[in-house]
Amino acid sequence: MLDINRLRERPDEVRDALRKREDDPGRVDRTLALDERRRTLLQDIEALKAELNRGSRETGKLPADQRPAHIETMRGLGDQIKALEPAVEAVERERDALLLEIPNVPAPDVPLGDESHNVVVRQVGEPRAFDFQPQPHWDLMVALGMIDFEAGVKLAGSRFYVLKGWGARLQRAVIQWCLDLHAEQGYTEMYTPFMVREACMWGAGQLPKFRDNLYHDAEEDFWLVPTAEVPLTNIPSGEILDLAQLPIHWCAYTPCFRREKMAAGRDVRGIKRGHQFDKVEMYKFVAPETSYDELERLTADAEETCRRLGLAYRTKLLATGDLGFAATKTYDVEVWAPGQGEWLEVSSCSNVEDYQARRANIRFRREPRARPEFVHTLNGSGLGMPRTVIAIVENGQQADGSIVIPEVLRPYLKTDRITAPTQ
Repeated sequence: MLDINRLRERPDEVRDALRKREDDPGRVDRTLALDERRRTLLQDIEALKAELNRGSRETGKLPADQRPAHIETMRGLGDQIKALEPAVEAVERERDALLLEIPNVPAPDVPLGDESHNVVVRQVGEPRAFDFQPQPHWDLMVALGMIDFEAGVKLAGSRFYVLKGWGARLQRAVIQWCLDLHAEQGYTEMYTPFMVREACMWGAGQLPKFRDNLYHDAEEDFWLVPTAEVPLTNIPSGEILDLAQLPIHWCAYTPCFRREKMAAGRDVRGIKRGHQFDKVEMYKFVAPETSYDELERLTADAEETCRRLGLAYRTKLLATGDLGFAATKTYDVEVWAPGQGEWLEVSSCSNVEDYQARRANIRFRREPRARPEFVHTLNGSGLGMPRTVIAIVENGQQADGSIVIPEVLRPYLKTDRITAPTQ
């Protein structure tokens, strides 16, 4: 969340940021009104406490016949203080609830506008030219016995599927290879729970914004993770790190669970969008002054996965209206899917500055006994399934219906080509 002092001292900056995000700038005014009410109540309490302290010191100096009335007056002051303290807590809770709903402030170099104003900053490789009509993955994978859509619907309903044979092995190989590559890039692999407590969702900025898109077991207070970003954010929550520990670079594989309410009616064919999918996540905890350089390196690491897989990709700088709730700046990395005829996002790399660190209370000291500061955090997919699998399948397809496997994956699959199963 944003620092309340930022709203107090630079409210116009935050109002302008909300306008750029096509959000309601009135959030700032409503939050500040409650903040002012809280400060007024605190001043009233402090004034009453000062009066009570003065009166208490005078009690022993008063004539005996005046003390009972004076003591009763002091008791009344104490009752007023006790009555105001719950009001302060209630106003503070209401203020903080509004503060949690204010998105992060976009970085100065983020382009203005909706998603049509996203800027392609680079493209590497050209989409493959075919001498035959390329097929979409939903036809290719069925023909090669890699997927069973009907089984997925039978087991769990729409937007579920069962990968089988080479389909399951290919996805597993991509995940393993991504983790191995990130280890080469300097990331420490982490294995985290796939369910977390509600506090972790607040810390990572998933709540309250995305409540309707999350899966929740209310009885046990378990939330299925929508991304490994959530548990990774919260591992050092409540801690004060040393500067020598930074930067921390982690990566993790998790299945991800999302209700996809926001995407109802979209991408209903194939496996592009589902309620359950796999992803490898990259995550960084860094000193504030390095975070934008770290964003460039994080994005380069995501791009390298695409390059080594031999996929044509492009990187877009997202505009303010397309920016994620917690992000200040985001690059999307997209690969070309010729069967679908579109660019697919396989990674989204973001700097959120201290937005998550404030929520999860993650700080560091530059030297012993120095004032703790909030770290900056960054996250990026490296890469997301199943879109990476879609791109591999559709770009690797041959005229005979087989699929040529990217060279880096061949040691994992022990083959260079997927062909139809023999009967």
